[in-house]
Order: sequence, then C-alpha cells, then structure tokens
Amino acid sequence: MDRLDEALDLTAADRLFGLLSEAIVRGEMAPGAKISEPELAARFGTSRAPLREAIRRLEERKLVSRVAHQGARVTVLSPARIREVYLVREVLEGAAAREAAQRMSAEDLGELQRLLAAHEARIASKDVYLQGDADDDFHFRIIRASGNATLESLLLDEYYLLIRMLRRQLRQVPGRARRALFEHRRIADALADRDGDLAELLMRRHIAAARDSIEQTLGNAPQP
Repeated sequence: MDRLDEALDLTAADRLFGLLSEAIVRGEMAPGAKISEPELAARFGTSRAPLREAIRRLEERKLVSRVAHQGARVTVLSPARIREVYLVREVLEGAAAREAAQRMSAEDLGELQRLLAAHEARIASKDVYLQGDADDDFHFRIIRASGNATLESLLLDEYYLLIRMLRRQLRQVPGRARRALFEHRRIADALADRDGDLAELLMRRHIAAARDSIEQTLGNAPQP
C-alpha cells in the first residue's frame, strides 16, 4: 500500500469512526449488538481495512468490546462499571472546573451563558436536555477551557463518547432535564465569580446527582 492509499484509508477510517460512534451514542446500535464487518462494509460501501481501523478506535474509546467466542460487540456496561466511570468523572471534571474558573476569558463566559440560554429554550419545548456535538456541550466547553492537557486527554479522548452514551439514559428520568440546567447555571455563576473551590464543589455534586439518577433508572428497569 503506497502513501496515497494509506491517506485514503485513514480518511475513510475517520469517516467510519464518526458514523459508527454516533450510531452507538444515539442508540441506533444497541448495547450488546454484534459488530459484523461484512454487514458494515456493505452498509457503508467500504473495504475492510478502514473499517477495522475504525472498530479498533471504537475499542480504544470503550464503545466496543471484544467478547470471547463472540467477536466485537457494542459495549454493555454493568451498574458497577457505570458507577466507576461516574466516580472518575466526578473527580476529573471537578478539577477541570477549578482550573477553568481561573482561565476562562470574559468571552468564554459569555458564550457559556448563551449556550445555556439555548439549552433552556430546548428544554422548554421538549422537556429533554439534548446536547449535540462538542461545541453544544456544556461540559466539553469547561474541560477545554481548563487548559489542562492531561484532563482534556482523559475526559475528551478516552471517556467523552462513553459519557455521551450514558447520558441517553438520563433523558428518561422525569424532571432531571430542568434540574441539570439549574445545576449548570450555578456552575457557570461560580466560574464567572472566579471561585474555583465552589465551581469544583458544584461540578462534583452535579455529576454525583447524574450518577444517582442513572442508578435509580437502572434499579427501576425490568430485569431480563
């Protein structure tokens, strides 16, 4: 394979990674669903090489797992694993909020308030807290504003897509959308006041509340 072929395969792998990750995050590919290379290659009209690279990257992002004698499947997270992820997220995003309180510019803070206003309008019409891509994500904005490369790598590269997948479960919790917006506004106010201690505390409480809501949802779900 020459350099041009490698570049084309990389571009195809990037495209496939984006399409597959969004399908998993949105629930179009359900937890536990088998990853069939022949079916996906036919569906997307692609060769196996870029598809395998995209699947490998999905494994790195923990959206796909290898199961003995079953091949690759969309990740299924146990309640214990979900709790672990949210405990780690609580600590790391709390630290990111502390850092962001000292680093965010006035322009950054203004954009954050405009973002929350847009989120409020959506909640008013649908009573669901939908956050789209990275630019539309309250948490993403704060992590990026922290200026801490290690936190960014852990939260935005390693865990971000997995967290987005888990958020889907919160959409079914009555009243959680409006409560989450209220918590976001309190965090934004602490950031505007440059109060790193309070920003960290509020962020940790916010993520703990999200974890509790997910655990409540899982506890009320019918058992297979």
